[in-house]
Amino acid sequence: MALDEKLTLHSTLCRRDAGAFLQALPSGDDVVVACTQEKQLFTALAEQAEGTVSVVRFVNIRETGGWSRDAQDATPKLAALLAAARLPDPEPVPTVTYKSAGRLLVVGPLALAERAATLLGDTLDVTIFSTGGDGAAGGMQERRFPVLAGRPSALTGWLGAFTFAWTQDNPIDLDLCTRCNACVEACPEGAIGLDYQIDLARCTSHRSCVKACGAAGAIQFGREVRTLSESFDLVLDLGAQPLVTLHAPPQGYFRWDGHSPDTLLKLREMVGEFEKPKFFTYKQSLCAHSRNTQVGCNACIDICSAQAVSSDKARQKITVNPNLCVGCGACTTVCPTGALSYAYPRVAEQGLRFKTLLSTYAKAGGKDAVLLLHSQQQGQKLVEQLGREARLKHLHGVPANLIPVALWHTASTGIDLWLSAVAQGASQVVVLATGEEAPDYVRGLESQMAVAQAVLQGLGYTGTHLRVVRSETAAALDAGLQSLSATRQRVPAVAARFAAVQEKRSTLDMALDHLITHAPLGADALPEAIALPAGAPGTGALLGSITVDTNACTLCLSCVSACPASALQDNAALPQLRFIEKNCVQCGLCATTCPENAIELVPRLLLTPARREARVLNETKPYACVRCAKPFGTLKAIEAMLGKLAGHAMFQGEALERLKMCSDCRVIDIYSAQNEVKVTDL
Repeated sequence: MALDEKLTLHSTLCRRDAGAFLQALPSGDDVVVACTQEKQLFTALAEQAEGTVSVVRFVNIRETGGWSRDAQDATPKLAALLAAARLPDPEPVPTVTYKSAGRLLVVGPLALAERAATLLGDTLDVTIFSTGGDGAAGGMQERRFPVLAGRPSALTGWLGAFTFAWTQDNPIDLDLCTRCNACVEACPEGAIGLDYQIDLARCTSHRSCVKACGAAGAIQFGREVRTLSESFDLVLDLGAQPLVTLHAPPQGYFRWDGHSPDTLLKLREMVGEFEKPKFFTYKQSLCAHSRNTQVGCNACIDICSAQAVSSDKARQKITVNPNLCVGCGACTTVCPTGALSYAYPRVAEQGLRFKTLLSTYAKAGGKDAVLLLHSQQQGQKLVEQLGREARLKHLHGVPANLIPVALWHTASTGIDLWLSAVAQGASQVVVLATGEEAPDYVRGLESQMAVAQAVLQGLGYTGTHLRVVRSETAAALDAGLQSLSATRQRVPAVAARFAAVQEKRSTLDMALDHLITHAPLGADALPEAIALPAGAPGTGALLGSITVDTNACTLCLSCVSACPASALQDNAALPQLRFIEKNCVQCGLCATTCPENAIELVPRLLLTPARREARVLNETKPYACVRCAKPFGTLKAIEAMLGKLAGHAMFQGEALERLKMCSDCRVIDIYSAQNEVKVTDL
């Protein structure tokens, strides 16, 4: 919004000004409700009102600014939040569809499983898998639900497409069992409980239970062990040891503590067709995972807490299962090339949001802007709780220079947007970790921040520009936010005006160019290069150079074909290995592919114009064919080949000489030789 725009203020908007809200809806102008307390009410009014053409958006300026001890200084921040609220909605993204018919598998002790089944059976088609236990609690005498038993072996899939496998090895077949309890009474060892499974460790083969079972024939000790599987739409896991140990389990998988009703209420609603955004886009041409069966970058695979990313080395790519993806965006953050990019919202849209917040804040007279990136779930709750505590004078509240930015997930932004924000005037970019994130996500953010901070420090931007604040309570968050003022950050004298683009490396290059141009050290005092943290792709630098051992390198150029970023190039006219440092993503594919182990990575940021220019890493004289004098290889490569094959029985005399010929002359020499046996002679 324009800072000089005339606005009609409604200080008591909560319910009392509903009439003014309704009058604004037919205007066609954007309607911004600067409070989220009555969001549900105003949304309902907008849906029911006739002639509504305006777009309605909501923004919280109460807990984030007005309810703080710094409220009197928060006007620039409020202007920034209102301006960002008027940005157009992100473009739609493709969706992933789930279909659930309500087939629910409840896995756990029989008594607890039957209790859960009773609460859900009116809505869902429930099957119970009894995990046994001591059997003392037992189950219902009335068989109301199908009951399976055995040893779980695997659970795979997602909402609407789970496959559960188990081994059936107990002598009692629950399908045939009548629950007459005769076997329980007859067993002299007490090895059979009311879960109707035999504890084989206690059984001494009296077989009294078999006799007691009689005509039912549910007990057979000689029954063949079988591995079975069945499909379900939903899974409720009640076991002490979860079937799925991932930090981000698949949609449709739930755990229940036996007390809280929230989980059961969610399950009751999981029938029908559901959609979620496809959170990512993937460009195989940029991917540095694999080339020619050699593996380079595994960053996305290693960091995914949902195991949604897997390797397809044969096809030289990674595969992302959209059904398992939970939209954290960590894979896009650690991707050095930008082959994986976040789409909900897109990088360009998120960059526009950051730029709008920072430019409006500065235009309104704000100083030392701090962006607080937090999740839409727990992070949002924590920020709002901090505002309420500040209202009651219990805590300080959100600082006046700190602008909260809600994200789907805090791991969805990375070094390209962080450095862009600093270039555009942000004093700090802070990510709020509330404990809901996977530990690997936080470590991934911190490793990328270390790279970005090294760049800023090397350019003379003193202070700590990038931080992760870990807080699980409002008090801890308050302390963490107040500690941000302990350091003073230098920022570019001129704020950047570029717009972030979808391509990660392009956005990063624009940010670096601006930061270098306006570096506090000045052009004359800048070092030639800034050393950056080393590490595997995703944990270390995504910028750097390589060194080539020229004594070992034979210029086979296998590294050129392996490079996914065109950083390594050959020369059609001369035997040369050339390198453009700006393009290097430090994936390591060149080093992995090199048969001579002649390549090492050098993480750094080169500050001279040579960063964009092709430079020669190795060159040698061409080797000319001894028959026609045409160059066909390098002197070093041919000499190495001759040295290795000279003692071989197949390469003696004329055969050895042919290794010194080009491919055309080699064929001619074979057919013209009088002492050679030819196929045509047979």
